[in-house]
Formats: sequence, structure tokens, C-alpha cells
Amino acid sequence: MINRQLDKGIGAVFFVFTIVFIVVSMTNEPFFEWVFERHHNQWSWYLRPLFLLPFCYAAFNKSYAGMAISLFALFTSMFWFPKPETVEDSVVAFLAFEKEYLYGAWNLSKWLMTLTIPISFIALGLAFWKRSLPMGIAVVVLMATGKIVWSIQNAGESGKSILIPAIIGLTLCSVLIYIGFRRLERK
Repeated sequence: MINRQLDKGIGAVFFVFTIVFIVVSMTNEPFFEWVFERHHNQWSWYLRPLFLLPFCYAAFNKSYAGMAISLFALFTSMFWFPKPETVEDSVVAFLAFEKEYLYGAWNLSKWLMTLTIPISFIALGLAFWKRSLPMGIAVVVLMATGKIVWSIQNAGESGKSILIPAIIGLTLCSVLIYIGFRRLERK
């Protein structure tokens, strides 16, 4: 009982940390600029999908703390790498689009689109909480596909800059989730 309470408490703390990070990013433009300068480093683009692995593992083990820490790491990993010295033009253009999108006017359509992010993570968590590998892989595929389609549809040519990181991340995550799930099932 105490361990479950501690797990929920740690989970709540890191969930709040994640919300605070998002709020500070959206309300403090100098901080947002600092984060986005580092997000130009494409290593963060390749690293971020890998945080789905501990998230899925934590959900499989019904750990709120593990899930919340994974989400916090995923969101903050945008700035873990130094600002790159050189950046491809398509990356600059795509991140300029994302920045404009985030700081632009918010209408009902944008709010509904943004809700797909927490809904996706809830679905992913539930899939592995219920220990459904097919549903979990399906959610991961939908998340990656949704990001790719949204990026290309809204950012045009520069949106294609996420294709390689997204496809590599999707493939690697799917394979490792499959292997990990099968090993956990055998235990």
C-alpha cells in the first residue's frame, strides 16, 4: 500500500513538473527561445521517441511514477543537447513553423488538435496497462503517422524534415517494444 502511494505521489510530482515546463515554455518567450535553439539539434529528434519505451514499460508494470518521469524526460529532452553550429534549412523552416503555430492564435480547431497529444499518451498507457501488445503498437504507429501527416500537411516541404527521425524512431520503438513485451510476458 505504501509503495503504491509513493508511486502515485512521485507520479503526481513529475506530472506537475511536466505541466509547469509546458506552461513556462508557452508563457516565457526567452525560455521558449532558449529551448527551441537547442531543439534545432536533431539528436533530440532521434532521442525523443525512445522515451516511449520506458513509458510503455512503466504502464506494463502499472507505475504512475515511471510513466510520469518518462513524459517529463520526453518533453524536456528538447533542450538536452547543445545548440548546433549548423542546421539544415528545412529544419530551421520546420521549427519556425512549429514556433509560429504554438505562439499563434488558438482557435477551437487548434485546441482539438492539441488534445490528440494527451489522448494518444492515455491510449498508449492504457494499452500497456491492459497488456495489449497489438493495441500498444497500433497507438505508437498512429502517433508517429499523425505527427508525420500533421507536419507535412501544415508545414509543407519543411515538414518532411521529420520523416527520417520519425520513421527510425517508429521502427526502433516498435521492434524494441515487441521484444520487451515478449520477454516480460515470459516472466
